[in-house]
Amino acid sequence: MVEVQRFPFSREALDDLRDNAFATGSWPLVYILSDEKQLQAYIGETTDALTRMSTHLKHDEKQLLTAVHLITSGYFNKSATLDVESMLIKYIAADGKYNLLNGNLGLVDHNYYQRGSLYDDVFREVWNRLIACGVVSRTLDYLDNSDVFKYSPYKSLSFDQRQGLLTIMHELLNPDVRNIVVEGGAGTGKSVLAIFLFKLLHAEDHRVELREFTDEEAEIRSLLAALRQKMPKPKMALVVPMTSFRTTLKKAFKHVSGLSPKMVISPSELSNQHYDIVLVDESHRLRKRKNLGAYFGSFDKACDALGMDKYSCSEVDWVCQQSDKAIFFYDQGQSIKPSDADVEDFQRLKSSRGSVTHQLLSQFRVKAGQPYVEFIDKLLNCRVDDGAVFTTKNYEFEVFDSLGDMVNTLNEKERQVGLSRMIAGYSWPWVSKRDVDAYDIVIGGVHLRWNSTNTDWINKENSHKEVGCIHTTQGYDLNYAGIIFGEEIRYDPQSQSIVIVKGNYHDRTGRQGIEDPAELKQYIINIYRTIMMRGIRGTFVYACDDALRDYFKQHIPVHADEMQAEASSVVELEPYVNAVPLFDLQVAAGNFSDIHFAEHRDWVAVPEGTRVSEGMFACRVIGESMNRVIPNNALCLFSVDSGGTRNGKTVLVECIDAIDAESGSRYTVKVYESFKSEDESGWCHARIQLKPNSYDDSFQPIELMDDEDLQYCVVGEFVRVLDQ
Repeated sequence: MVEVQRFPFSREALDDLRDNAFATGSWPLVYILSDEKQLQAYIGETTDALTRMSTHLKHDEKQLLTAVHLITSGYFNKSATLDVESMLIKYIAADGKYNLLNGNLGLVDHNYYQRGSLYDDVFREVWNRLIACGVVSRTLDYLDNSDVFKYSPYKSLSFDQRQGLLTIMHELLNPDVRNIVVEGGAGTGKSVLAIFLFKLLHAEDHRVELREFTDEEAEIRSLLAALRQKMPKPKMALVVPMTSFRTTLKKAFKHVSGLSPKMVISPSELSNQHYDIVLVDESHRLRKRKNLGAYFGSFDKACDALGMDKYSCSEVDWVCQQSDKAIFFYDQGQSIKPSDADVEDFQRLKSSRGSVTHQLLSQFRVKAGQPYVEFIDKLLNCRVDDGAVFTTKNYEFEVFDSLGDMVNTLNEKERQVGLSRMIAGYSWPWVSKRDVDAYDIVIGGVHLRWNSTNTDWINKENSHKEVGCIHTTQGYDLNYAGIIFGEEIRYDPQSQSIVIVKGNYHDRTGRQGIEDPAELKQYIINIYRTIMMRGIRGTFVYACDDALRDYFKQHIPVHADEMQAEASSVVELEPYVNAVPLFDLQVAAGNFSDIHFAEHRDWVAVPEGTRVSEGMFACRVIGESMNRVIPNNALCLFSVDSGGTRNGKTVLVECIDAIDAESGSRYTVKVYESFKSEDESGWCHARIQLKPNSYDDSFQPIELMDDEDLQYCVVGEFVRVLDQ
């Protein structure tokens, strides 16, 4: 399917490339230029490899690279090579072996013929060949689940994000604008946009490719040129309030050429210097002086250094003072505790002179999309229409009656695809913090512990056996999230509303000083809304409160355990009504001459709506000689041979004196074709062909001449495949 060849990257080695038919035949191909000592690489695609290599050899940076790997395939077309190039940039950047010389805008994300059905396999083959060549080391499955990949700047932006990027760049050039607030809910790609912008503003001009920005290319180049003139080398920082998420983004910056982990800082580090541009991700988690715990000292020290009143300021003020331009990525709905800066702080910021606001609307973390986001908001605020149940084909969303079943289901998802974690509301004390043998959460026969670390918990070994909280999961993506609604959140059927039990909420810094029950309820609703947005492929829900669980069951599909599923799927088989006898072709000799008996032991169901009559039967067809219609080992339905013309029909034939090589039995399935001749006695068979119908051309027809057809007996006509 794919070939990868390595050549030295030099003028002398161009002659070797001329021996490659793909390189000289104007065939689309992909290539990787690399240097093992400097650990730098460049990825490209072309239909004129020789000319492209000659051009690269004249380039100041690329001519220093020492090897070229040509990736060729007879399956490649221009769309495919553009896609493979784009994916290699993303994955090789995440693999971490090389720093890429590619610009971060040269990516393409579009559909084309057979992209999913064929080219996913082609790219996996490309990647496996590159592992074999030592170009990369980590598997695609590992990288898909890595945060370095998720938060890499080598990403394709959505239309919504591209418009946001253009807006931000315009405002950075506007002398009347100091603060830009980019608002968007969970999963709208705020973090990706922040990192993309950060990398773009640090990229050298000759590395910026704008293939993805076809319609906006001239505008982007003009804005970049103006920004370079205004700020040739801008002093920038990415502020991330949460320790765990900050650690993750530092890792992502470490693997990107031109970026450094030192560029990702905590809010208190703003007091060390002034910046041209400060970007703040998850800015709804910037803090004020309330319920800070051990952070009180650092907060007060930073206020003193900045000359601010610690009792009236917040970290929002720090950002504004320590930057010429500030970009806040903000979601009011993800403010989850009293120490978070007040909503009023951001309202004041947005309405102040010199501030502008931009909205991100497209939801693309959760595969269920914006309808799921809107449903969760209605669900947690008890505004779902009576009888409405949220269902979608591309997202697994279920409520469980048993926590044990949810844990087992999530463990199976972890085994299949990884990155599947349990998350709960802060409804249990963290006793295992001091006693590692103790369990924090005990529900029925299920015993669980809180996250054993606060830093980068999601990526720690065995974290799927623990339960994370809002503080260790906010900002992260999961494949599947199992959400436990604790004893602090309940449902009152009489008022048809969610109620909060403050005594069961054990986040000490999350409840102290809150006198208004409505305020605490809003924080807790925000927590559950946020963690319900973590799962890309699915979300599973269990509620400790029976009434809350019953409320969820009215609007969320209910998980059926295996025994229930089996019981519900059991249908009584009625011979020749919804079932036919099942024969094993290895031992079926003689049975087909008398198959009308209902005493046959083995019966198999036929799909609903299939017309069934006596004489029908089922058997498995072994081999590849009919694979255009019948896959190997498929269970197939046949009707008894009724005579008449069989030409062009697929038939089951008994070989009286022979064994079929494929099936290992006396039976074969082929397409019947009869060729007749006429003499004085009338029409007769001159010859019969039993023809294969396979993608494999090596299968040949069986030719029967004259009385040879007496050695073969047609016992059934193919009706349909029952399963594959």
